[in-house]
Amino acid sequence: MRLLRFIFSRVFLIQLILAVLVVLVVCLLLLKWLNFSTNHNQFVQVPKVTNMLYDQAKQKLMQATLNIEILDTANFNPKYPPFAVIDQTPIAGKNVKEGRRIYLTINPSGHRKVSVPNIIQYTQRTAEAALRAVGFKVGTTEYEDNIGKNMVLKLKQNDKEIQPGDMLLKTSVIDLVLGNGKEKLTQ
Repeated sequence: MRLLRFIFSRVFLIQLILAVLVVLVVCLLLLKWLNFSTNHNQFVQVPKVTNMLYDQAKQKLMQATLNIEILDTANFNPKYPPFAVIDQTPIAGKNVKEGRRIYLTINPSGHRKVSVPNIIQYTQRTAEAALRAVGFKVGTTEYEDNIGKNMVLKLKQNDKEIQPGDMLLKTSVIDLVLGNGKEKLTQ
């Protein structure tokens, strides 16, 4: 009974109203502070930097008060110049906060070098598949007298013989010297 009388007393109701007012004021001040400290509704539009050289893209993003992080240097793409931006995240035109990181994918300076696989004594079909899997292009085919028909005897690049294990640029063209199935005549 005393508790019920205290809850409905004037002192308790005034204290309750004051507590609610203090909580509301603190919440309003906290929201105003958050709006100010997080730059609420203040955006920067991400500029388009794809197809630009990295130095130009970096300068443009810094002018827009955005940070840069190189995500990856992708496999060489001949459609873009060396050290050009291939892709950006977030995309151009998107509104972001000041200081946001923009992730860039950069085109490397050229194709990387790859080891020539050992395909000597393999069939033409298997050898071509192995070369393409590594990233080489198959060029012309020549035939020499050898009992192994369509078997790889030698590898060439620009009319120079190359050996398995040699390091060549990834998209290099490799010519095959194959056996024609005829026995070599000895004199």
